[in-house]
Amino acid sequence: MQAAAPQPRPLLEVKGLQKRFSGIVATNNLSLDVRAGETHALIGPNGAGKTTLIAQLQGELSPDAGEIWLNGRDITREPAHRRAHLGIARSFQITSVFPQFTVLANVALAVQAQAGHGFKFFREAWKDPALTAPAREAIERIGLSHRAETHAEDLSHGERRQLELAMALAMKPKLLLLDEPMAGMGRQDGQRMTKILQGLKQTYAILIVEHDMDAVFALADRISVLVAGAAIATGTADSIRNDPAVKAAYLGHGS
Repeated sequence: MQAAAPQPRPLLEVKGLQKRFSGIVATNNLSLDVRAGETHALIGPNGAGKTTLIAQLQGELSPDAGEIWLNGRDITREPAHRRAHLGIARSFQITSVFPQFTVLANVALAVQAQAGHGFKFFREAWKDPALTAPAREAIERIGLSHRAETHAEDLSHGERRQLELAMALAMKPKLLLLDEPMAGMGRQDGQRMTKILQGLKQTYAILIVEHDMDAVFALADRISVLVAGAAIATGTADSIRNDPAVKAAYLGHGS
């Protein structure tokens, strides 16, 4: 009988991560992984430690203990800018675009940042096709081509979230960290964002924090449930829906 082929190593591996703030345990010996091409959702009540985990993965916060591996490389102590170059891009709960710049300029700035350049020459450089070509590709990917020359301050809330996603894509990520991409959206905008994220599946590994459970169940290949900084369950949407511990700790409260 032929032996089964070994499973490829996950793109992201989190091993025994711990983080405390003044005695409060924000991340409690947390281990999880994200596979290449997988959409992995993090859910849990407010204060469960989801955003703290994302900040540690991105490099904004340093863990007190544990390890973070990306593509077989230990990045636990790598700074945020180095992680960005290695393939981690993050979007935030609150939009972080440049209101006075056009959609195209915002995304071109992200392209320039990914290349290792700062703001110094941005006003002269953003018309460079080397920046604008990949920027337009990212804008088209998330459905904002018709707004390329619109200033970000004139976009709707949902469009700003789309723009932020385009900026993340312009970073050429291997892993997208999405922190509540549907936050503040109405039903129509939320459905549009869900459809956009479905179109990114397989192309990118995605770790998403989201309270919209309809979106979570529509998008996630696997779901991890965080409570008090610890993962109490990880599995498919069906297994999470039917897990008694999850129902008691989270879903049963209607959060």
